[in-house]
Amino acid sequence: MRMRFRDRPSPNHGPRPDGTSVDMLVLHYTGMVSAEAALDRLCDPAAEVSAHYVVEEDGTVWRLVDEGRRAWHAGRGAWGGAQDVNNRSIGVEIVNPGHEYGYRPFPQAQMQAVIELCRGILARHPIPAGNVIAHSDMAPARKQDPGELFDWPALADAGIGLWPEADAHGTIWDGSDDQVATLLARLGYDLAIATFTETLTAFQRHWHPEALGQPAGAETVRRLHSLLAQSAR
Repeated sequence: MRMRFRDRPSPNHGPRPDGTSVDMLVLHYTGMVSAEAALDRLCDPAAEVSAHYVVEEDGTVWRLVDEGRRAWHAGRGAWGGAQDVNNRSIGVEIVNPGHEYGYRPFPQAQMQAVIELCRGILARHPIPAGNVIAHSDMAPARKQDPGELFDWPALADAGIGLWPEADAHGTIWDGSDDQVATLLARLGYDLAIATFTETLTAFQRHWHPEALGQPAGAETVRRLHSLLAQSAR
């Protein structure tokens, strides 16, 4: 696929701290009524938000902030012990009205553009597979994006991020939420910034969407062990 890049520089960015390398990739949805509205907001100095890229539904990719600069996309949250995710991440906004304005599946042309964009980002930065995350992963109490309809398995098949292996086996579930909480924390979630239920829901949106809203169970534990095993390779 030939990437269709367009430039619309945003004024909303700053320097990365000295010595900080990019080791995270955060995927979002725009959560606005249109791509134009999202671009306007991300480029409005009064809004004080931005991202490095925006991917439209037809596959067009907008470049807003240079990857060497700190875009303002993540907000409050944490992942893998990192408390200021903006410092060390690339942020990609994917056009979708989101849960507030009519959440819908992501078109194939858009997903393919996201895959190609992410491949390029990963070629330029040492980002571990376990650090390719959803906005909701790092902010479970605040965010839902890009949500349960996003095609994370397609990204994993393309070598981007992680997806639980179907034949993986894990430790038998002991029936407690404590066991699940421990595994969620090992994966990267910070349970100090969200409740267990909020954190479990974020995990489900990303890695177990068919169980969204259900209690934790043996399949939760199995998937967590699979992801942890892949992260350790």
